[in-house]
This record gives sequence, structure tokens and C-alpha cells, in this order.
Amino acid sequence: MKLLTVDTIQQAQDKLLGYAQYILPKTEKITLENAAGRVLAADATAQENVPDFYRSTVDGYAVKATDTQGASESIPTFLRVVEDVAIGSPAKSTIKSGECVYVPTGGMLPAGADAMVMIEYTEMFSDDEVAVYESTAAGKSVVIPGEDVKKGATVVKKGTVLKAEHIGALASAGVWEIDVYIPWKVSIISTGDELIAPYDTLSLGKVRDVNTWSLNALASQCGFEVVRCIKVKDDEAVFRAELENAKLDSDIVLTSGGSSQGKKDMTNDVMDSVCDEGTFTHGLSIKPGKPTILAFDKQSATFMIGLPGHPVASLTVFQALAVNLWKTVTGQPPQKPLVGKMETNAAGAPGKTTFMLAKTYISDSGEFMVQPVPAKSRLIN
Repeated sequence: MKLLTVDTIQQAQDKLLGYAQYILPKTEKITLENAAGRVLAADATAQENVPDFYRSTVDGYAVKATDTQGASESIPTFLRVVEDVAIGSPAKSTIKSGECVYVPTGGMLPAGADAMVMIEYTEMFSDDEVAVYESTAAGKSVVIPGEDVKKGATVVKKGTVLKAEHIGALASAGVWEIDVYIPWKVSIISTGDELIAPYDTLSLGKVRDVNTWSLNALASQCGFEVVRCIKVKDDEAVFRAELENAKLDSDIVLTSGGSSQGKKDMTNDVMDSVCDEGTFTHGLSIKPGKPTILAFDKQSATFMIGLPGHPVASLTVFQALAVNLWKTVTGQPPQKPLVGKMETNAAGAPGKTTFMLAKTYISDSGEFMVQPVPAKSRLIN
């Protein structure tokens, strides 16, 4: 029985990776305004020092630190104010011993200054003289050029999925254009005479089409571009035509349902015939998700993945195979596993990798705990 010759998850992943040489993602150059959620295809390096001038981290007075030695509340040091620096404007003065310059937080220190005194430790003594009540040291409350990021340094590494904090860091370093991977295009085809759309009237014997919309959401969330979502009846000719059409503009074609050994389950035969490399996996040693089919068409550079019809199994296999492959070929760092203590025993299947819904929490004793969530593969929540 063909279905009994199954692959482990690792074997299936290795086979997909072997074929991935024909489908490696291309890259494109985009600007930061369109970068959220994209995967960086090359290290992004700083175009300038951050900051690129001596910058104050407090509101106060830029001074020569040696001028403040011995200053205290009872014995202040008096300095002449020679300039007020406006935020965003360069300092014009070069201060000498006995002089200081007012600088706001983030403002530029004048030449000759090497420290800041917070305004709370000063008091205006006259129109152009300030009393300093604190001794400061060279470098205090000052950020030097390149202290945050040096010009030419890597700001964000290749393989990073760009989030707000990455985009902010790139903007601060003068990076506007970046190289990113072009998302793989995905078609989603759900099969079954029993399926109806969420907006249709439910009649006896019919069920809502869950997989189309959950797979669409997960694919988009994981960085793919979904080009079509369609539902077809259990008609081999129609199904074959949709697969042939989808492989013309898709990198991955996902089907759900029709992957087991039932008399109407034609997915394996049709995929095997429309892909020049044929079907290379029919069944995985996992639970849920055993009835999974993998095929590849070299001419169109298209993967076809026949997912189980049960929603949880379908999402599980998509995550373990398609999403894992995308992360691998785009250099995304692997997710570190979380190791916890099971709250209760959970049944597994001999010889299979068991995937299970679970909740996690920290116990009163500080242990990382895992609570299995009772659910069957056909249930989505």
C-alpha cells in the first residue's frame, strides 16, 4: 500500500530543499516605506556614523570638565555663557576655559567642550553667567560620533524579517534602499463537494471551507504572496486544469483535501501527472498530517503540496514544510525550541512525530509548563 511508505518530517524537508535549487527566491531593491515584513537579502550597513557629531544626552551646559573640578553646592564655579545651541542646528562656538554653551537634549556640543552639566545643577547668575554646582568628568552625558553605530558597520543582518525596530535602526543610519527577497507566489486550492464559503447559507451535509482562509492568512503572515484562493469540486478534469493553470504563475501550489486513499482522493495521481518530476512523497510519519503529498514540476519551478483536509493538520504541515523551506532558503535564523514540563501525560503515536496544540505558562515555582489542549485534527480552535 503506497501510503504506508512514508517520510519523516526531516526526510520531507530534505527532499524539498534538494529541489529548492530550481526555485531559489530572487531579490529586489525597495525603500524603507515598503519594507515592513520583508526578508532582508543582504546585510544592511550604516551609511554614516550614528550620531555624526558630539551629542548631548541631557539639557544643560557644555563645558570643559576641568573647569568644574571642585564645584559643589557651597562652592560653585562661575562660567560665561557664550552661545545657546538650538536643537537641529550646529554649534558655532569654540569654547575656552571659563566658558560654556547651553545645549538641549540631542543637541550638538561646541568645539572645545568635553562634558555636560545638567541644567538642574546650574543657576543663572547674570544675563551671560551661570553658576555650576556640580563637578563633572570628561565624556559625561555626551555621545561621541559613531558611538551607537559606526559608518560601514552592519545595522541589520541578512535573513532578518524586518520589523519596526529594524526599519527605525536603518533610517537612523541613513539607509533608505535595501535588498529584499521577492516573496514566493502561492495558490491555494481546496477540494471537496461538501465545502461552502463562509458567506453561503449552510445546508445539511455541507461544511464551511476553513482551509482556504486559514492557509491564506498564514501564508500572508509568513511572507508569501497569495495569488489565488479557489474551491473546486471533486472532479478530476477540473482539478487537473486548475493545477495546470496555477503552476504557470505560482512557486507553490497548496491543495487541501483529497490526499488520503479514499476512492475520490485523486490528488496524488493528478499531481504526479502534471509535475514532470512527479510525486516524491506520499505520506508523513506525523500525527496529525500523515496524508500529505509532495510533488515538483521542474519546467515551471513549482512545488505542489497536497495538504490534509483537516484544518489543524493542514496548517501544521504547511508550517513544517513550506514555511520551513522559505525560512531556510532566505537565511532566516531557526526558531529556538522552548523546553517545558508537561502538565499531564499525552498520548503519542508509535513511530510518528506528534504535533499537539498546547498552552504554556510559568508555574508558581517558576517552571515553564506545557498544558496540552484536547483537540482533534478536524477542529480549528
